[in-house]
Amino acid sequence: MESASEEGDQVVAEVTVIVPTYNERDNVAELVARTAAALAGRDAEILFVDDSTDDTALEVERVAADAPLPVRVIHREDNTGGLGGAVVVGLKAAASDLCIVMDGDLQHPPELLPSLLDRHDEGGADVVAASRYIGGGDTSGLGTAVRFGVSRAATWLTRAMFPIRLARSTDPMTGFFLVDRSRLDLDALRPQGFKILLEILARTDLRIAEVPMEFAERRHGTSKASLRQGATFIAHLARLRFGKMSLFAMIGVIGAVANLGIMWLLTDAGVPYVIAAIIGAEVTIIGNFLLQERFVFADMRTDARGLGLRFAASFAFNNVEAAVRIPVMSLMVESWHISSVLATALSLIVAFFARFLFHSLVVYAPRRRRKADAAEEPSVDTAALRVIRAIDAEAMRPGEL
Repeated sequence: MESASEEGDQVVAEVTVIVPTYNERDNVAELVARTAAALAGRDAEILFVDDSTDDTALEVERVAADAPLPVRVIHREDNTGGLGGAVVVGLKAAASDLCIVMDGDLQHPPELLPSLLDRHDEGGADVVAASRYIGGGDTSGLGTAVRFGVSRAATWLTRAMFPIRLARSTDPMTGFFLVDRSRLDLDALRPQGFKILLEILARTDLRIAEVPMEFAERRHGTSKASLRQGATFIAHLARLRFGKMSLFAMIGVIGAVANLGIMWLLTDAGVPYVIAAIIGAEVTIIGNFLLQERFVFADMRTDARGLGLRFAASFAFNNVEAAVRIPVMSLMVESWHISSVLATALSLIVAFFARFLFHSLVVYAPRRRRKADAAEEPSVDTAALRVIRAIDAEAMRPGEL
């Protein structure tokens, strides 16, 4: 069951700040005070969507009584979709089409709210995200080097899975962003876990801009990140975009079988096995590249570098990877005392993700155009461009398990 502190009252606002909460009682008063100060002079409201097992909702109602701006709370008994589901509930209940989503743990500084609104007012963006990874941003609030590493790895993997949709997003995992609700089909969103911005960007063609954010340290409570949340994120990412990676893996399997076949034929003809292995590897690398061009990254070739540069980058990386992987595999066998079969399997799994990330983020990365060229380029809409956009929309359509 859901309850709201202002049932029956019609609230109208220029902007709604949506704050999903889970046991954040001690942060409510400060968050409301700082948000009200940041939005002074603006017609704004704060809408808490609460999944807490403590009395956070009661604390919101207590603070709302004396708050300088409207404060509402919706308490969910059934937290369907986790934090992302709470955000969707907030988007549906917001008094304004202009919504800003932020966490309730004060790691997202409310003082940044005007910057998000000002950037939206400049035009050209339906989403304005607060990024930890652009100039002026800061990640110290993540705490340990392990958390920073996990965050960066998750960001790289996500951008590799959606290299076109997330080409202009340096921090698709951020939970602090502005979105124009009128541009969303809320019923089409199927959030799971924390990463609601990823859900929005993956399922839409919304234009995104970013402002730098200094990610603060947590004041009260404990982080909601866990192995379970990590597993939820991986499952959600796979559900959104499993097609491209599965094709990449399938081509890799075909290449492995072809490699073995070439080696068998050559050694049977009397060629030394080392030379046969080198020839098989090089033929496979070239064949894999051609298949990836045709079936995996065809939607990205238009904006990527030339064919020669793509081939050179792919060929060089795969050869370096093979040269590094075999000694590492040998070291694992000698140092960890595990079977060579297990060591080979582990090294191939790591190599698969490394190849996929490199090809998505480097080989087929969009070319960077000079700002002057971009400004002078006329806005055209030809039949060819419409066909390309249609192909891109179909190729990048999120999959569903």
